[in-house]
Amino acid sequence: QVQLVESGGGLVQAGGSLRLSCAASESIFSISAMGWYRQAPGKQRDLVALGTRGGNIDYADSVKGRFTISRDNAKNTLYLQMNSLKPEDTAIYYCYAKQGPWIRWGQGTQVTVSS
Repeated sequence: QVQLVESGGGLVQAGGSLRLSCAASESIFSISAMGWYRQAPGKQRDLVALGTRGGNIDYADSVKGRFTISRDNAKNTLYLQMNSLKPEDTAIYYCYAKQGPWIRWGQGTQVTVSS
């Protein structure tokens, strides 16, 4: 079973940038969908960005134009480049993968944006 490990979170000032990484324990080439979700304190887990193997990408309206999802199949890694960060982007960010009937989540990485 593929395991996902996120990294790259941290504390950043508003307007700054971070790049999150999600390293998979095995090849992601055949994984049909991979993406990022986030969960702020007291709120539900929401989609941030989701990409399919076929090249379709969806972004939450709140991050369009600021965040970019990408995947490097050779490195078995998914990325989320986050620019122009805002305090409301503060949350735990989770990596997500789906292939057929199974879904996998990473353990999450904290992103805190100070004003």
